[in-house]
Amino acid sequence: MASITLTADYGYTIAVSVVSSVLVTFLGARVGSYRKEAGVPLPTMYAEEAEAKKDKKKLIFNCKQRVHQNTLEGFTSYMVTLLLAGARYPVAAPILGLIWCAGRLAYSYGYTSGNPEKRVYGSWGHIGDLGLVGLNIKMAFDLINA
Repeated sequence: MASITLTADYGYTIAVSVVSSVLVTFLGARVGSYRKEAGVPLPTMYAEEAEAKKDKKKLIFNCKQRVHQNTLEGFTSYMVTLLLAGARYPVAAPILGLIWCAGRLAYSYGYTSGNPEKRVYGSWGHIGDLGLVGLNIKMAFDLINA
């Protein structure tokens, strides 16, 4: 039977999971704080496309909302791969997690600049989540063949 012992270095993984959660909360707060300024009342999720084409604030609101939603869409799988990989790779996993976080910030600031095509500035952050998936695949292979 294979086993994994958590070392003190796993604390780095836990710390990055906290940073990641704070990042998601920050992105959500950016949506909430801009909602009133853009004139998009609750419970409306997005400004209508026609309104966003006429009003740059509504466009930026939609972009902030989309950044947050897009981040949430992949957040669960990111966290699972981070926490699992950190058990075996307690230094590499949090480094990849920080790359993901920094990439999400760059993506966010590019996307919400008023030119949504600038979101690609954060595409390098996928190194983080793809790296974590790779570490999980390696762990699975090692455990199956143990």
